[in-house]
Amino acid sequence: PPPSIAREMVDTNALACTYAALILHDEGSDKSEANLVKIIKAAKLDVPGSWTKMYAKALTGCDMGELLDSCTNVSAAPAGGAAPAAAAAGGGAAPAAKAAKEPEPEEEEDMGFSLFD
Repeated sequence: PPPSIAREMVDTNALACTYAALILHDEGSDKSEANLVKIIKAAKLDVPGSWTKMYAKALTGCDMGELLDSCTNVSAAPAGGAAPAAAAAGGGAAPAAKAAKEPEPEEEEDMGFSLFD
């Protein structure tokens, strides 16, 4: 197949296996190749066995809950980029009011039409 079609097939196969694994995790079921195939077949998709075999092998011993938590837990980053660097360099901290100042909103221009007319 042409590269664009082949790319779409790979994306579809990967997404089908990923979603099947997430469904199995949510149900508390074993993420075996047979279970992946059941979910994918129920969705009326045709994914080569190599994909389900690869996913089942990759998920063996994988704690999906921990994996998902590591993707969704974002540590709190400092609010200002330059102020912490200046403080670390001994320059003292910048006042919080300057770091937290938001830009003023732009005025809306009348374009001569309305989307809701």
